[in-house]
Amino acid sequence: MKKRLLKCLCACLLLPVLLAGCWQEPPVSEDSGPLQPGEEPEPAESRVILPEHFSLPYAPDRSLDPVACPDGMQQVVASLICEALFRLGPDFEPEPWLCASHAYDPTVPAYTFVLRSGVTFSDGSPLTPADVKATLDRARLSDRYRSRLSGIKSVSAGTDSVTVTLSAPNSALPALLDIPIVKAGTEKDAAPVGTGPYLFSQEESGTYLVASQSWWQGGGQPVDRIFLIESADQDTMLYRFTSHDVQLITADLTGTSPISATGNISYQDAATTILQYIGCNVTRAPLDNAAFRRALGLGINRSYVVSAFLSGHGTPAQHPVAPSSPLYPAGLEERYSLDAFTAALAASGYTPERPLTLLVNAENSFKVSVAGFLAESFAAAGVPTEVRSLPFEEYAAALAAGEFDLYYGEVKLTADWDLSPLLATGGALNYGGWAEPQTDQLLSGFAAATDRTAAAEALCAHLQSQAPILPVCFKSTSVLMQADVVEGLSPTMAEPFYDLPSCTIHLREG
Repeated sequence: MKKRLLKCLCACLLLPVLLAGCWQEPPVSEDSGPLQPGEEPEPAESRVILPEHFSLPYAPDRSLDPVACPDGMQQVVASLICEALFRLGPDFEPEPWLCASHAYDPTVPAYTFVLRSGVTFSDGSPLTPADVKATLDRARLSDRYRSRLSGIKSVSAGTDSVTVTLSAPNSALPALLDIPIVKAGTEKDAAPVGTGPYLFSQEESGTYLVASQSWWQGGGQPVDRIFLIESADQDTMLYRFTSHDVQLITADLTGTSPISATGNISYQDAATTILQYIGCNVTRAPLDNAAFRRALGLGINRSYVVSAFLSGHGTPAQHPVAPSSPLYPAGLEERYSLDAFTAALAASGYTPERPLTLLVNAENSFKVSVAGFLAESFAAAGVPTEVRSLPFEEYAAALAAGEFDLYYGEVKLTADWDLSPLLATGGALNYGGWAEPQTDQLLSGFAAATDRTAAAEALCAHLQSQAPILPVCFKSTSVLMQADVVEGLSPTMAEPFYDLPSCTIHLREG
């Protein structure tokens, strides 16, 4: 019995550390085996007690309009109410959803999206091209989507289709259109009207998501009613979750303010487009030497970084495309080797004349730890490197002023894998001063390519040889759940309830 109690105590102590630290795949539970002589059954209180209702947190004083509402649980609730022309699968490929078909004319350039017939909003009214146009026009002006949709010149509505005219060719525009569509005129209501599996309902007894009987998918919702529990801030949400008032939350466990949660909890990761990388100031020696930059890239033990400092809550990546994407050029990967690193350094002609400065945001302890490890790795190979850890505002100012040799950066890429802000001449996030005509041509060619796989490989091969940035990994996002309540969940970056009909929710029979 003491052995069993010790195992439970260790598990309880370990879980909040993991959740406060980083993302992790759900641990495999160990079978304790049959009771031994003298042992007693575990008390009933330690067993998982299923809830009577499935509940999610939400903030009633904040919008549920998916164009305007903040990240986190408001977006989760909104994703159950509204749906998009396309949705992104686990591999970030766009899947037609409210769009039945589309055609691309690169000579204009413009897309025509034909809407799926027979789709109605939860109030029974039909989905129209005017509704799609209204949402996309609002999104183009919104803080959330303005940058993503900056390449759109205009949106026009036809009889059964919507035409989007672009300012430059983009053969991957559908990957940017996973923007939930709202019935025009309802965006300022307590909750907008959408075409999704649930509709928002406020009654005297509470606030709910109710299964929509007019959902075009024809049913398959795992529960008829989802309770919405008021959680005005993160502390309240965590309390609700830990006390099992709500059964599911999302969180960035490797962010600046990681959370800590205890109890009977399971969790799943989902890949994201969030790239962490080392940026190089190519205007300074010795970083103006491509061979030296490439050698530094060979000196990053990416698998160790992810396992040791992110506890597996990310995916090592040598290229600025998520490895889960079919566009990731796995054939270009090079196995980490200390010998290869030192040999490449010697071949580059590098001689240590001064310590390099590695800039990092001090407010994120995970990034500081990774930066420290990388600096030690470089120094051990003969490249003295000092970490300069600054509060975010000072960190951002130093980047803008070019006051660094290297910096540990993070960027959320769009699902069309447009690297122009990061690497094009004059790009808004091009802090290292990289300016090269061939890179600009490859970036433009990738955006316009009909064979995106070949174009992505050509671009990544060139970036690998020139190494203006040194990719490290792509972060994961996490869905935390009360143990044994949700089964069959397949979360993606944008949709924790992706493939909703395959999800089962277990409730206490009463």
